Amino acid sequence: MAAEPIYKVIFVNQNQVFELYARQIYQSDLYGFIEVEEYVFGERTQIVVDPAEERLKNEFAGVKRSYIPMHAIIRIDEVEKEGAVRIREAKGDSKVATLPLPGLRPHFGAGGGEPGGDG
Repeated sequence: MAAEPIYKVIFVNQNQVFELYARQIYQSDLYGFIEVEEYVFGERTQIVVDPAEERLKNEFAGVKRSYIPMHAIIRIDEVEKEGAVRIREAKGDSKVATLPLPGLRPHFGAGGGEPGGDG
């Protein structure tokens, strides 16, 4: 019998990158969201306690299902077994430009005006 799949979900939440493991992931009926269920936290028999894992266990304690916006998802992988959960600060990369949101005009600073505009 095949083992139940485990998924590693990496997503951004409030300027932090969360890396969690779950058994159920699917597209939500709520448009633009991914549903994540059955979080998996490593059952460690070691004496050493990982503070990041304890923090995530506490944050997701009692959570039956999470709805994560699709634009916050960085990556989802199906893995053979769970690993260590992580939280790290989301750092901007100056080499990567973000796409402007629709309806927002870029700001070019004082006296710069808009390219191709009258400004």
